[in-house]
Amino acid sequence: MKKLNLLVTMLCLLCSGLCFAQSSETVRKYIETYKDIAIAEEVRTGVPAAITLAQGIHETGAGTSDLVLSSNNHFGIKCKSDWTGQTVYHDDDAKGECFRKYDDPRDSYRDHSDFLKNRPYYAALFQLDPTDYKSWAFGLKKAGYATNPRYPQILIKLIEDYHLQDYTMIALNGGVPNGNDAVYASNKGTDAADSEHGAAIVPLVVRQVNYPSGVFRINETNVVFVSKGTSFLKIADEHDISLSRLFEFNDMRPADVADRDLLMYLQRKRKTGNSEVHEIRAGETLWDVAQSEGIRLESLQELNFLKPGMEPAAGEKLYLREKAPAAPKLAAPSERLTSNQGS
Repeated sequence: MKKLNLLVTMLCLLCSGLCFAQSSETVRKYIETYKDIAIAEEVRTGVPAAITLAQGIHETGAGTSDLVLSSNNHFGIKCKSDWTGQTVYHDDDAKGECFRKYDDPRDSYRDHSDFLKNRPYYAALFQLDPTDYKSWAFGLKKAGYATNPRYPQILIKLIEDYHLQDYTMIALNGGVPNGNDAVYASNKGTDAADSEHGAAIVPLVVRQVNYPSGVFRINETNVVFVSKGTSFLKIADEHDISLSRLFEFNDMRPADVADRDLLMYLQRKRKTGNSEVHEIRAGETLWDVAQSEGIRLESLQELNFLKPGMEPAAGEKLYLREKAPAAPKLAAPSERLTSNQGS
C-alpha cells in the first residue's frame, strides 16, 4: 500500500511539472493582459508590479482557476468583515468560504493594492525597497497573506522565470505612457544622409519607453539606456568592460557616440528571446528588434532565415524562440532604414 501511495505521489508530481511547463504560454498571456494595471497600481500605491503579477499568476493559475472565472478575484481575497460588495462561495482552507467578487478584473487589482496598503499588519512591507522582491515575498508570508509554507519561493520563482522585475522597474521610472509598454514615434531631428554603403538614411523610428536609469535587465541580460550623443568609451569605462566587447555585445560597428537614444547591453545577449514572436513596426530594423528583445542579431537572422542586409517588412512576425515556419517578407529597398548602429 505504501509503495502504491508513493507511486501515485510521484506520478502527480510528474504531471504537475508537465502541466506547469505546458502552461508557460498561458502565463505569458496573463502577464501581457495585466501588466499595465500592475504597473499603474505600483505607481499609485507602491506595491511592486512584480509581486502583484506573481501573486495573480499563482492565485488564479494564470487566469484559469474556478474562483477567478466566477468572481474576477485575482488574489484570493476573502470577504472579511468590512466587505460590502458582491460575494461568491468557494472551497479553500475550509468548505464554502466567502470570497470577494468584482465586475472587472482591474477592480480586483485595485482592491488588492488597497488591501495591502491599508492594513497595519502589511505596513512593514512598505518600508522595504520595492525592487527587493524576495523580502516582499517572505514579508507577505510572515504577515499572514497565505498559508502555503512555500508561498515566498513560488512568487520568487515566477518573478525570476518570467522577468516580472522589469515591470517593477518601469513603474519606478514613472510608469508607462498611455497604458502601453511601447509607443513608436518619429525620431525628429535625424537628417537624411548617405551611409557608408551609399544607401539613404531616412528619419528613424525609435521606441519610446520609460526605461529605468542605471543598469536593469532585459531577457536576463544587463543593459543600460543611453541618450543620443553619449560616448561609447564613457559607457565602457563606467561599466569596466572593453570598448571592443561593448560593440561585440551589441552587434555594432565601432563608433564614437550614439547617433540616437539606444539600449546598450553590458553582457552578451541571449540566443533566444523571452517572447515567442515580435511584430515588426513601421521603421523598425532587424537590429532594433535584436536590441529591444535582448537577442543576438545572428540568432535572430538564423531563426528567421534571414541573411545580413535583409530587412523584414512592417507587419511581419519574427520568431524569437524557435525556427520560423518560413522567412518573412522583406521590406522594399525604399522602405529600409540604416544607421551607423548595427552590423
